[in-house]
Amino acid sequence: MLVETRRKNQEEKLPFQNFHQMLYNETMLAIVKEIRDIVKWRELLGQMVSREVKARYKQSILGYFWIILNPLAQMLVMSFAFSIILRIPTNATSNIPYSVFLFVALLPWNLFSNSLSSACGSLVGSASLITKVYFPRTILVLSTVIAKIIDFGLALTVLIVYMVAYQLPINLNILWVIPIFLIQQIFTMGLSLFFAAANLLYRDIQYLLSLLLILWMYLTPIIYPADLVPERYRIIFQLNPMAVIINAYRQTVLGGGMPNLMSMGIALAVSVLVLLVGFSYFKSREKIFSDNI
Repeated sequence: MLVETRRKNQEEKLPFQNFHQMLYNETMLAIVKEIRDIVKWRELLGQMVSREVKARYKQSILGYFWIILNPLAQMLVMSFAFSIILRIPTNATSNIPYSVFLFVALLPWNLFSNSLSSACGSLVGSASLITKVYFPRTILVLSTVIAKIIDFGLALTVLIVYMVAYQLPINLNILWVIPIFLIQQIFTMGLSLFFAAANLLYRDIQYLLSLLLILWMYLTPIIYPADLVPERYRIIFQLNPMAVIINAYRQTVLGGGMPNLMSMGIALAVSVLVLLVGFSYFKSREKIFSDNI
């Protein structure tokens, strides 16, 4: 009887497992096809990235220096407020100043936040292209994310200067930054696709996203170390991929060690899931984009 019951349960679960597997395979095939289309339209992607970067600072006096000035000013003000006035400890080695401790987390967070904010309005801001010309619509979102990565690369020079000035040690574990960065971009791209499509259909999404990013920032250990979080609330941070990613950056850049591989594995799994869901939602709404411009 027990064997027959188990067999029946397995037979009942099998259709659902097959359905989920089929759905996963279809989504992965769609992503591969989309990547091929993006490669085919790579010249358009390059032009959009160039336009995105140049247009923002075209008529400004300081030009691209704003890319460095904005996060630098933000870091200086926050360092004064949280390290001098509120005296938040870093719980790190004594020769690591709070400004560097903050900047290591603030730069990737700004990349994440700015990417989402720009991607959210990317479809709305390209209405004429969507209604008149055919090309992979994901290029509109991808170009804004790549443009923010370029900004991130320029702002990164400030952190390098700080680390050299304070003579902070660097070892080969710094190379872990590369997979950490890739995981962050997978997560960012999934959310960007979702919010871009949702904002085109429901314009309240852009305001909801602004509020969400403010709350999300304070729930991520950027201005404070994760060690200060009470034990009973740490589940919130364990379920927050950006908290895991920010901690991983600090562990490799400031601590000189390896990130927590189990936490990074979970973050990767969540990021891939978010990408699959975001891409699926984007493609399911793509046919009605022109009707909602």
